[in-house]
Amino acid sequence: MIHPQFDPVAFSLGPLAVRWYGLMYLLAFGLFFGLGVLRLRKPAFQQASGLDRQSFEDCLFWGAIGVIVGGRLGYVVFYKPGYFLAHPEQIFAVWQGGMAYHGGLLGVIVAILVLTRRRRIAFWPVIDFIAPLVPWGLAAGRLGNFINGELWGRPSSMPWAMIFPQAGDNLARHPSQLYQMLGEGIALGVILWIYSARPRRAARVSGLFLLGYGAARFVVEYFREPDAYLGGLALGLTMGQWLSVPMVLLGVGLLARQGPNTPDAQVAVHEPSTRPGSPGGNQQ
Repeated sequence: MIHPQFDPVAFSLGPLAVRWYGLMYLLAFGLFFGLGVLRLRKPAFQQASGLDRQSFEDCLFWGAIGVIVGGRLGYVVFYKPGYFLAHPEQIFAVWQGGMAYHGGLLGVIVAILVLTRRRRIAFWPVIDFIAPLVPWGLAAGRLGNFINGELWGRPSSMPWAMIFPQAGDNLARHPSQLYQMLGEGIALGVILWIYSARPRRAARVSGLFLLGYGAARFVVEYFREPDAYLGGLALGLTMGQWLSVPMVLLGVGLLARQGPNTPDAQVAVHEPSTRPGSPGGNQQ
């Protein structure tokens, strides 16, 4: 089986070429926004997170900046520090590719921390609200990697293995981009969506996200071809695995953390309202 070799340009508008990977970023932000608005229609989630429609849109704006700036700086620092020290003018050439998810995650955390402090609202309820929205965007990003025929897997004899001409060796390989789309994207998204539908202690949803993503990424790295300029690092692990280890540890720590329950108002998602004059029945 050979990779389909999609045209990287989805369509053109005059001189403007719209690439598939750019569309996947647009899809990622669209899914984030759409699912967030869907949840905010339930007053209980607004009360639990401290967000309304306007402040959620601000989260999207600040988060997008965090993804781009953090993702680029993460790639520079974690993957090619020597190259960018020698060519600092290339740091800002994001159109040439080169983003790191772990850096993007740090960028989003910093952006939301700044936003919540400026708005004087609690950090954990906001980040717990955001966490279940993120994996769907990750799935879109990995689909973009597959369409571009990049970040291919290790050689494999499995029936679904495919040849990626960009690898230049004519070897059938794991379509590891699709593994990541399914694992750290769709599967994690479903788990977090279900888990966060009930009231949880502060930071538990975020902890499950960190644990789930870190574990999924660590496992899939065994099927993904290591970056040629890095190869295997200490203990034979890849950079992606080493960056995932602290995520798993922090996730376990947050899940074990004894903090306050989320606001009681979130219970209204599942329990009938008992306030005079309010409609009865479950607010699903």
